[in-house]
Amino acid sequence: MKTKDLISWNTLIGGLAMHGRGVDALNLFIRMKNAGQKPDGITFLGILCACTHMGPVEDGLAYFQSMVHDKSIVPQIEHYGCMVDLLPRAGRLEQAMDFVSKMPMEPDVVIGAGLLGACRTHKNVELAEVALQRLIELEPKNPANYGKMWPG
Repeated sequence: MKTKDLISWNTLIGGLAMHGRGVDALNLFIRMKNAGQKPDGITFLGILCACTHMGPVEDGLAYFQSMVHDKSIVPQIEHYGCMVDLLPRAGRLEQAMDFVSKMPMEPDVVIGAGLLGACRTHKNVELAEVALQRLIELEPKNPANYGKMWPG
């Protein structure tokens, strides 16, 4: 490809991240910045996804903060969803719950179900009850929410 625009960078970064090649996605992000291309919210979504699959929590938090404070990009629910996925993978359930409570928008069912699943994985019944209650508020008629509390 002779010239790369933001769409091509984002496509490559996102594709690498989603297919488990997080290191390559992060390296490409560095190349993108070195080439003078400014990242946008989609770029950071790919970067946060890469961190989620690789597991570097501190890196993910740093990228999220950089997106907000350095690049003045307003996080969307998908960015918060990546962070809520990333934090519990490192056993940081309380931090994920706190992250959700500070979101400027209401969490969606994807975030609620992710939190509940993480509570189940880490066997944290107390936080699971909070997450389940919130999920029931979001989807009161979905019986699958109740099944998520049972051990698998």
